[in-house]
Amino acid sequence: MLTVRPGGKENVNWSDGLLISILVRYPEIATINFDPVGHYLKFSFISSKVLEPEYFDRIKKQAVDSIEVFNILEGRKSKVIEINRLDCDQLNIIEVQRDLDTLAHEEIALIVKLARVLLGENLVTENAELNLDDDQFFQEEIIEYMLESMKGSNSEKSLFAFREEDRVLVFNK
Repeated sequence: MLTVRPGGKENVNWSDGLLISILVRYPEIATINFDPVGHYLKFSFISSKVLEPEYFDRIKKQAVDSIEVFNILEGRKSKVIEINRLDCDQLNIIEVQRDLDTLAHEEIALIVKLARVLLGENLVTENAELNLDDDQFFQEEIIEYMLESMKGSNSEKSLFAFREEDRVLVFNK
């Protein structure tokens, strides 16, 4: 996978690397945004079916409750947990926003698992090659390291990352 930046630069820093690693590891995530002002990540998932408002409210509550319980068990207090829905013709984009300071790599895995369970067969997933368990473990270690490195950084770049034809593209917003 390749990082492409406007102007042809292909250098990777912590924030770029984190977004790339997450998208490589989790094909269920459609896009990731990094906001340096709010110091949060926003994960986007796509539902191939329009979700009724009542159903979305139920899955939103289940997801927020699950994330809050996870953080309580881990001894953390989340600053930001937001889940929103964007309507786009015949599909929905579900956005999960989490503050970077209290986000853990295990929580990212939990958010992806919740998306799989709550959206079921409607979750649009990138066709990814099967990862071996060792590869997944290595990718999770990289995500953990980069996530911890990002927590102390003062990056001023707002980033947007997505997949396109077996590449991960990262752009400054």
